[in-house]
Amino acid sequence: MSLLDITDLSIQYSTNEGSIDAVRNVSFSIGENETFGLVGESGCGKSTLAKSILQILPPNGEITNGSIDLNLSNRSVNLATTDTETLREMRWDEVSMIAQSAMNALDPVYTVGEQIVEAIQIHEDTSTKKARERSRELLDTVGLDPERIDSYPHQLSGGMRQRAMIAMALALEPSLILADEPTTALDVITQDHILEEINSLKKRLGSSMLIITHDISVVAETCDRVGVMYGGELVEVGPIEQVFVNPEHPYTLGLLNAFPTIEGEERDLITMTGSPPDLSDPPTGCSFYERCPYREPRCAEEDPPLTARDGGENDWRTACFVSGDGEDIEATYKRTLRNQDLWKRL
Repeated sequence: MSLLDITDLSIQYSTNEGSIDAVRNVSFSIGENETFGLVGESGCGKSTLAKSILQILPPNGEITNGSIDLNLSNRSVNLATTDTETLREMRWDEVSMIAQSAMNALDPVYTVGEQIVEAIQIHEDTSTKKARERSRELLDTVGLDPERIDSYPHQLSGGMRQRAMIAMALALEPSLILADEPTTALDVITQDHILEEINSLKKRLGSSMLIITHDISVVAETCDRVGVMYGGELVEVGPIEQVFVNPEHPYTLGLLNAFPTIEGEERDLITMTGSPPDLSDPPTGCSFYERCPYREPRCAEEDPPLTARDGGENDWRTACFVSGDGEDIEATYKRTLRNQDLWKRL
């Protein structure tokens, strides 16, 4: 049984200009002790989806369809419809979050120790002294000097604040950790250290994790499976070794070929020009149609559903008519490399 099952999830924002469909009919699962990565361009709905799991969407955001089922050992809870009190019990205890910007997520008028202690005492009947002792241990576990327990967020560097956020997220050893761009704005050395710590702590605690990022290298280093989002939709999902080695969706292939590598033979990078679709007026057909080098007339008329690949094994699914018909889009991509202005002409 999966720890988290997201089924046909749709999320809408209300604005002065009208409604925006930020997430449209997204479905995927996260297993126990599994790390699932969600990648895509900025604005594709990744962070919105993560916030919906904890029900911390902004006031103009609303889940309009679908379910978010958290399957615990003693019960299953639909986080999309459950009551406020149950949500309070679940947050930090069963589901915690490493926020995108630690400086914005941490309260500037409280020390990091006070904030970790508060999270512990809300869920457990324990003394402040014992909660502080555990907070010091948590800071030490994530590579932060325990003496920093009395530091304010502005007194810490970016990497130190991120470690403090990780310590807070781990305070109650939750079943599921949501990591929203956990390495944003950090230098590459600090990024590597943070990712190593996240991997190590996850294995030690036996927690599952959802990592949200636009950096496919982060997903490749930390995740078991990956979901690729585009225009508010999930366009490909499956095991890392299959999706990244033999992608079945043109957008996934475009992401991979726009990313430099120091291994293998030298190759040109192909940048996808153009912009994602306007979510206030989503297209009728495939959301990637305007930027796709493999597009066909049918793609403009009908939105391709997620369809099983590789004989239906390993939950590998892709929303593409062309690859679904058996065309090896990666092999065909060689013509794109020979004709480098193809993307630009679209």
